[in-house]
Amino acid sequence: MTSDTGYAQKRLSRFTLNDFIHDSRSVGVLLLLCTILSLIITNLPAIGTMYNNFWSTEIPLFHSLHLPHNVLHFINDFLMAFFFFQVGMEIKRESIIGELSSPSRMMLPMVSALSGVIFPAIIFLTIAKGTLYQVGWAIPTATDIAFSLGILSLLGKAVPHIFKVFLTALAIIDDLCAILIIAFFYGSQPNYIWLLAVVACIALILLVVKFMKSKFRRPLYLLLGVAMWYCMFQSGIHATFAGVLLSALLPVNRIPVYEKKLSIPVNFFIIPLFALANTSIFINAGAISNLSSKLSLGIILGLLIGKPLGISLAVFLMAKLRLIKMKSRSEWTKFIGVGILAGIGFTMSIFVSTLAFGDNAQLQDTAKLSVLLASGLAMISGFVWLKIVTRNAKEETTDETESID
Repeated sequence: MTSDTGYAQKRLSRFTLNDFIHDSRSVGVLLLLCTILSLIITNLPAIGTMYNNFWSTEIPLFHSLHLPHNVLHFINDFLMAFFFFQVGMEIKRESIIGELSSPSRMMLPMVSALSGVIFPAIIFLTIAKGTLYQVGWAIPTATDIAFSLGILSLLGKAVPHIFKVFLTALAIIDDLCAILIIAFFYGSQPNYIWLLAVVACIALILLVVKFMKSKFRRPLYLLLGVAMWYCMFQSGIHATFAGVLLSALLPVNRIPVYEKKLSIPVNFFIIPLFALANTSIFINAGAISNLSSKLSLGIILGLLIGKPLGISLAVFLMAKLRLIKMKSRSEWTKFIGVGILAGIGFTMSIFVSTLAFGDNAQLQDTAKLSVLLASGLAMISGFVWLKIVTRNAKEETTDETESID
């Protein structure tokens, strides 16, 4: 009996771990835990400074090889290229065989995503225009797909599947916008010789993908991908864009293979490591007082007001123009709730913060702290909004059923 119980417990343990890895909420939970852990360690009197300095530790020989030469830069410039490769595969798959594969499917999330990028940027620039903060205009334009979908998943079947599909498609298009913004607005002056080298790498990758059939195709594809990343890094365009280009060159039928291999290392190593490294923020009286600055207000209001306003307005106008059908008032209020959840910026917003204020640690910390605060408020308010809306919709349906009976 004891052995059977022990065997059952082992099976339960294995199932729980497997369930956690494949649960859509797990990445968001892990990110949240890593963020809290990093903030706590950073602000411990004994080891906080040492922990913070660790991320600036120089990696031997990397500087002389013109590579990202400290731990933080290595994570943000090299490891995050794998994250962008994963995002790029998702965008390609959805645009060819998924939710973005036809104009009718793409129209609502695309218009909503673009509106959800433009409005936060306008709000931020209205507040910060003419200051040294205005370079951070893109910080509140991003949506964190892991967190937003994770919070939506907590509501279970109360939220119809169509809204999860809408948020997924919207977040994917939002990621594409963020990638393009990073590539073209947060790089340095382009070096055209290195850009030509990038083009040469792309041409070679295309030849390998199209004509090479041997077992060496995959390692050669990856080797050329690394070479393209290096050329991109030297070119002045942000190196993570190489991950997106590499995914665009990948045949659609190979996407599941690479997604399977990258899913666990990206979701459970690279992204948590990114969170640990980029949320090492000292929270003191100065940091808290900076939350009233124009930089902080622009980010917080951009995410909390700009995102839901832009997305909701796009949905409203498309319904008014009869480009989409709105079945009921409760459906409209659910779209607003999804718009609020889209204000969870986190990963992309923090990433843009590091690029916008790379030479100023204090402004970086203020921007990151503002992103964390706004994202936390968006999580709570979006969840509560949808909880109330879905409960009211259920009660209305019950009342209608009873009155018919």
